[in-house]
Amino acid sequence: MSEILFDEVPSLDLADFTSGDAARRADFVKQLSNAYENIGFIALRNHGLSDELTKKLYAATKAFFALPDEVKQRYEVPELAGQRGYVGKGKEHAKGRNTGDLKEFYHVGQEVTDNDPIKEEYPDNIFPQEVADFREVTLEAYRKLEAAGKQVLKAIAINLGLDENYFDDKVHNGNSILRPIHYFPIEDPDSVPADAVRAAEHGDINLITLLMGASADGLQVLRRDGKWIPITALPEQVVVNVGDMLARLTNNKLKSTIHRVVNPPRELMNTSRFSIPFFMHPRSSMDLTCLESCIDAQHPKAYPDATAGEYLNERLVELGLKKA
Repeated sequence: MSEILFDEVPSLDLADFTSGDAARRADFVKQLSNAYENIGFIALRNHGLSDELTKKLYAATKAFFALPDEVKQRYEVPELAGQRGYVGKGKEHAKGRNTGDLKEFYHVGQEVTDNDPIKEEYPDNIFPQEVADFREVTLEAYRKLEAAGKQVLKAIAINLGLDENYFDDKVHNGNSILRPIHYFPIEDPDSVPADAVRAAEHGDINLITLLMGASADGLQVLRRDGKWIPITALPEQVVVNVGDMLARLTNNKLKSTIHRVVNPPRELMNTSRFSIPFFMHPRSSMDLTCLESCIDAQHPKAYPDATAGEYLNERLVELGLKKA
């Protein structure tokens, strides 16, 4: 396929895929394929999150981050390597950088409810006592975004010539994370390192990311011709992008595209920005060995074999969240 240079992120309707109409379903898979093989991002509507749930989630998120730092820090557990609870300001940095990002965030992980032994791999979630409905709304959003992600993965499997249920057992009780993020206000821009940004350029670790709050200014994607383009999504859409695990599995057929969150103009540095990504991870045992169907003379195998767990551990060290 010849390269397509998108000027904006394509918009797709998940209802086309779930409708039961063969033509609409096939068209969704085709459009998804074009987007993921060229820019690695789509904007998705009819993803299952209601306006009411979205408003509640943002209200709970803002209420938590408005708490004093000493209160938030009660929910930070360093030995968990950032897997659950609060991660403080500037603690995470992009791969290859030492300057921390201008953000703080909270991690809510998988709740295993079916006696799956994988529960032993996951620490328990930590929920702030000061925000009454934080647990309820984050877990509901987690389930809704996980369900939408499973449908997107079915479409990806069809595009790759796999059984549409290929990913089902691999993401059942997967190590996914919901991450409410606060890009906190900077009252004095001269007080932070000159190269500090809200989120330095990076690729996501996981299979796919479903992102709420992408419509606020600042999120940009690096097109393959080297041009940064802004991500624009309507309020009722979530942005869904390919992560590094899926790029590895497909030998870069599907693109994990570099993206970043740039700082606002200096006069707006004293404002907050919120976004809530859902990082969809498989079980740690998933084999990320490049699919044979994605390897040929023009596309030799680009990655060593690894499981999802091995690769995640490697990346957490690179991000500064875990000691080597």
